[in-house]
Amino acid sequence: MSTPRSDGRPTPLLVLDVVGLTPRLLDHMPHLRALGRSGSRAALGTVLPAVTCAAQSTFLTGTMPSEHGIVGNGWYFRELGDVLLWRQHNGLVSGDKLWDAARRAYPGYTVANICWWYAMGADTDITVTPRPVYYADGRKEPDCYTRPAELHDELTERLGTFPLFQFWGPGAGLASSEWIVDATRHIIRTRHPDLALCYLPHLDYDLQRYGPDDPRSLQAAADLDATVAPLLDDARAEGRTVVALSEYGITPVSRPVDINRALRRAGLLEVHTQDGMEYLDPMASRAFAVADHQIAHVYVRRPEDLDATRAALDGLPGIEQLLDDEGKKAHQLDHPRAGELVAVAEPDAWFTYYYWLDDARAPDFAQLVEIHRKPGYDPVELFMDPLDPYVKVKAATALARKKLGMRYRMAVVPLDPSPVRGSHGRLPTRDEDGPLLLCSTPRAVDGRLAATDVKSLLLTLAGLPDHRSRERHP
Repeated sequence: MSTPRSDGRPTPLLVLDVVGLTPRLLDHMPHLRALGRSGSRAALGTVLPAVTCAAQSTFLTGTMPSEHGIVGNGWYFRELGDVLLWRQHNGLVSGDKLWDAARRAYPGYTVANICWWYAMGADTDITVTPRPVYYADGRKEPDCYTRPAELHDELTERLGTFPLFQFWGPGAGLASSEWIVDATRHIIRTRHPDLALCYLPHLDYDLQRYGPDDPRSLQAAADLDATVAPLLDDARAEGRTVVALSEYGITPVSRPVDINRALRRAGLLEVHTQDGMEYLDPMASRAFAVADHQIAHVYVRRPEDLDATRAALDGLPGIEQLLDDEGKKAHQLDHPRAGELVAVAEPDAWFTYYYWLDDARAPDFAQLVEIHRKPGYDPVELFMDPLDPYVKVKAATALARKKLGMRYRMAVVPLDPSPVRGSHGRLPTRDEDGPLLLCSTPRAVDGRLAATDVKSLLLTLAGLPDHRSRERHP
């Protein structure tokens, strides 16, 4: 394990969140594989739901969703009467953060967060996170938020504008991870933070599009490995300890489950209509679901509607479990933000957010990349509509309007969920399909590590005691 350096400073760390990394994919990633071979590796436990926001919050607080409150990538905000996904403020995450513990042990400990979630408002020294420009005329342009503010222009001049449309959507690809790697290298060289957190999303894309075993997904793993190699070289040259971990593994799926349509057909979910389009009415609904990959939080307005909700979902093909209060408690998901019931999909299934019964009545955002308006996660945003012969013409026209500074609608996302071939969110059944942790330090880890132990491990690697963790786990 690491000890503080001779100058008294903690050992510097680089923590790479390689989304979707599994032992199987590591066979196609020689640079990361070498990191584990010369150092150490372990299977990494995850949380339910095994999704980005919940897993990262557990890594950074050492607690489960029942304590830190992040029950998914989004949830129903009962006090607002609205479903909100992909919020960015760190104030939503309860608990003692990794950097809080580090600074108790070493005042002045510096932290850079490069694209880990809930970055805004966090008490970190350096922040880079995706943040579009929303112009008053309705246009959305790619950009990022940084702290300190001057870092924005510094990175943009050096690397170009943050490639938001390659970070998510039909164009999502390697360019966003390349930008994040280059930004991390620049920040480490110019700011020398004690801890650098770096989020690499590339494996998420083709693994969801094609499934984890498709040759295109294996190529994505090799491409990401080559992209991260210079950052690993920089860390090695600086004497920086490297940890690479993943939040979940992506597994093959072939069955979309329309959970909200089942609730609507049972008379439990309500919509309101505007301009011929239907919108979910969560405040009026007796029950509705917030779909999040292979997990769905089912919100039931009144206790007397619980039995009817269970009856509507019992036997629905693709649902493996319906967790009630006891089930949520068993998985440490018993938090007020969670649904009254939590649906867990079968291994080859995943949940759509769709609630309309006629595609002609779908809201206009359904065919857009619109992560903040959809009341649930939509992996179909990774595709262009294969049934629309003019989809590429529409995209080119929208892009031309965008370049002219005009308002535009990139309505290219299909309403057919069948192309999706990979998903996550369930707890893995086998280690080879689950997340793992690699460390450049020999014998730092071995066997299996719980997600709640990542925080303590990082403090130990830095040579810092975690007094609060020792009090909790004597």
